[in-house]
Amino acid sequence: MSSFSIEIDNERITTEGGALDISIPLAFDGEQPNFYDAEAASTRPMHSGEFIGDTRLGGSCNADHVSLIAHVNGTHTECVGHITQERVSIHRLVTAPLYRCTVITAPPESVADSDEHGGPIAEVNDVMITRKGLEESGIQVRGNALAIRTLPNPTTKTTRVYKATTTPYFSVEAMQWIVDNGIDHLLVDTPSVDRLIDDGRLTTHRMFWGLGAGDRSVTAASRPKATITELIYIPDEIEDGHYLLDLQIAPFISDAAPSRPLLHRIAT
Repeated sequence: MSSFSIEIDNERITTEGGALDISIPLAFDGEQPNFYDAEAASTRPMHSGEFIGDTRLGGSCNADHVSLIAHVNGTHTECVGHITQERVSIHRLVTAPLYRCTVITAPPESVADSDEHGGPIAEVNDVMITRKGLEESGIQVRGNALAIRTLPNPTTKTTRVYKATTTPYFSVEAMQWIVDNGIDHLLVDTPSVDRLIDDGRLTTHRMFWGLGAGDRSVTAASRPKATITELIYIPDEIEDGHYLLDLQIAPFISDAAPSRPLLHRIAT
């Protein structure tokens, strides 16, 4: 599909060009993004009796056993069930065929140079995605989805081993700005919206879902239907601006699932 027209909220929207994939393909036999020194996603041939699911080993067809951690191994979409005692499933929350989405590029800022707050355990050498950086993009937010590209933007992001002290995370002010702009579906090119090591506080996750410190019940969340998609990659050739988002997710009954967000540029 190269272009199409659709009516959303009584507005006729026309797209131009084809779909733009901002997911990271998961290479089971190659380099993968990683953090927390987590086990890499992997595959092995299925074995059942005399059957082996690998044509290279004499099997009649290929049938792989896949092992992965949705929250770590590549692009994934998560919901409030990530931090609640109740098991909330992501597949029930991504229901619209398309969302209006704004793409913004934001240069992270060091904690030492910023007036914004990174949370109670922020260190001066940390880098944050700030409200200032989001506002200075000059892009007006439209719709309820927001995709954020951080700088610099090398393709090595797709295979980076992330460390807590060098990975950007969201300032409290930036996340409040996102919530105030009515963003229900947030997409980021980092492995987490919070500092990778934050003593389990998950400050900005909680802000996004409307949960107070220590709240563990979904009934306490003021934004229980919001979603966060992490570990996307937005190539440089995709310009900041306004798009339609096709947020494709695997129908896992789980708080997170591998996903493939596709952007369709809105014609001017």
